[in-house]
Amino acid sequence: MVAFNGHVNAKDRATGKAIRPCLVSLRVTRDTFEDLVLDEPELDPVQSLRFLNAIVSQHPYDLEPVRPVVTFDLAKYKLAPERDVVAGLDSRPDLVALDPIEFEHLIRRLFEKIGLKSWVTQASRDDGVDAVAVNEEPLIGGLCIIQAKRSKNAVPAEAVRALAGVMHDKAAAKGIVVTTAWFGKASWDFAHRTGRMELIDGRHLKALLLEHLGIDALIGLPKLPPGWETRDLH
Repeated sequence: MVAFNGHVNAKDRATGKAIRPCLVSLRVTRDTFEDLVLDEPELDPVQSLRFLNAIVSQHPYDLEPVRPVVTFDLAKYKLAPERDVVAGLDSRPDLVALDPIEFEHLIRRLFEKIGLKSWVTQASRDDGVDAVAVNEEPLIGGLCIIQAKRSKNAVPAEAVRALAGVMHDKAAAKGIVVTTAWFGKASWDFAHRTGRMELIDGRHLKALLLEHLGIDALIGLPKLPPGWETRDLH
């Protein structure tokens, strides 16, 4: 199947707030999609959408939205109330010194800033899932499982392998492990083989927080991880 949700970034004329309505949505089988000759100059987009039985806004210039044909069911997760931890952080917070809940909500806020819709799950309720995120991009989107590991030691390879099982159980398109520490070669190799996992170590996380949230964080590790430099901690 191929699914497409066409959103536009706009302003609500009644409130002035930013909105992102879905104006066209469709789902089609591979066989039907392959009948399209997309590089044909005489291909009529309007007739093509009719051929694909797309749902199209009746008044697109008025930003009248349609209901997407593909949405993500989050009912299987026990979601925790949102917390704004960013506002309460010091000017240079030590990520290792944050409590686990603060760290999870900071990671949620980071992924939201990057462009994903994110939620933190309730503690001890979702089989090792610390947060879930949804990427609504039609080609690369999907449900993402996030594990946030605030640690002073290397993340065990077993923890990375276990994430693959969680991804399968939750039917997730992608899995991400975020840590304040580092990963060994076995973890990197396993993630590369799956093709659907992303590992974010402490120095990468530090750079992302600075780029997207303007947080110049510290990482209070007792020793310098292999391949790191002192500036990666400070």
